[in-house]
Amino acid sequence: MKITGCRSCRRGDLLNVLSLGEMPLANGLLEEHQLGEPEPNYPLDLVFCPHCSLLQITETVSPEELFREYLYFSSFSDTMLKHAREITYHLIEERKLSSKSLVIELVSNDGYLLQYFVKKGIPVLGIDPAQNVAEVARERGVPTLCEFFGEELARELALKGRRADVVIANNVLAHVADLNGFVEGIRILLKEEGMAVIEVPYVKEMIDKSEFDTIYHEHLCYFSLTALEYLFRAHGMLIVDVERIPIHGGSLRIFVGHKHTGPLSDRLYALLEEEKRWVKDFKFYLGFRDKVEDIRSALRGLLEGLKSEGKRIAAYGAAAKGTVLLNYCGIGKEILDFVVDRNPHKQ
Repeated sequence: MKITGCRSCRRGDLLNVLSLGEMPLANGLLEEHQLGEPEPNYPLDLVFCPHCSLLQITETVSPEELFREYLYFSSFSDTMLKHAREITYHLIEERKLSSKSLVIELVSNDGYLLQYFVKKGIPVLGIDPAQNVAEVARERGVPTLCEFFGEELARELALKGRRADVVIANNVLAHVADLNGFVEGIRILLKEEGMAVIEVPYVKEMIDKSEFDTIYHEHLCYFSLTALEYLFRAHGMLIVDVERIPIHGGSLRIFVGHKHTGPLSDRLYALLEEEKRWVKDFKFYLGFRDKVEDIRSALRGLLEGLKSEGKRIAAYGAAAKGTVLLNYCGIGKEILDFVVDRNPHKQ
């Protein structure tokens, strides 16, 4: 389904930035018996909202199709586990969490992060729509609801007295079709003095490093701090601090509270001021398109040259980003001999 207005501010007149063409689903890895069958493809077009500065794709694939069975398990990444431990211990100390607290993670995957709170005796609740992933989390001792999170579920939990001292949402906001419903759900779920900690890949890093392969149907939005501030203010919430972190090629970690929460950090003001130089400049985004097209030409030339020399070419990591790279650049089995991955769910 194609959107007709911005996913955040709902305004029209979106500006076209880049088309990656028709693409299969990035994590839709096929079984052997499916290889001879036609594979669904969907448009992958990137647009910019000049009103709230949100970069986004136009196509919305059904969340049921994308997320009910999921192949990405965070625990297979040593980097993600280290990252999870660090933020867990920081939040326990900073927020003075105890056995009387509640930490809720939205799209908690296989319990890779919440397990560290459990080990410290802090009550948790994971929420994840993928049945196979939620089951692994429960086996790890992490209570997990197998549901899509939004305003309705937040109200149900709040009515049951399950409001959170800390809400964690790492690498999920970009995946959400109902962006406003999700943020309103966070507002409802968070205690008055609570804190939401949210990580998203940073659009500036994506563009500066030409990371076009992070654009796929699961990732509906690509955020600047300016776009995030607009979104949360629309729901009566306030970003009080921000960190730039290296995970996923460069991300933002924002700390969000209810409007009376404060004070606001100096680095929040500094980054908002820095973004004023580019965040609403449409030429900045068009420059990204030009760089991406150059990468495609250069990569194909390199690989075809190696192949003509009789080289064998293999890839490590059956990543979602790899699906985008191969399809956009037109790299098939005539160039690539095989792909390997340590995650048995992808084999």
